[in-house]
Amino acid sequence: MTIEVRVPSMLRECTGGQSLFALEASTLADAVTGLLEAYPLLRYHIYDERGVQRPHVLLYYNDENIAWLDSLDVTLREGDSLTVLQAVSGG
Repeated sequence: MTIEVRVPSMLRECTGGQSLFALEASTLADAVTGLLEAYPLLRYHIYDERGVQRPHVLLYYNDENIAWLDSLDVTLREGDSLTVLQAVSGG
């Protein structure tokens, strides 16, 4: 299944300048793995050195935070999307 992936403009240097692109995967777990294999620099922004997702970076499957899912073993369907959101703060 082909899904749409969105990354914030701040992370485009990790995806060859792309902020919107297609990714082939059959499950959500495959999509996350495939995203990190295709764009390994994203791993450093999404996960810390222990492999724990950074608190200021969220991954959304359609409109649901994947941290709220019981499992990433979700079969993907036409029109699904994966979005990386990175919180930005400042004063």
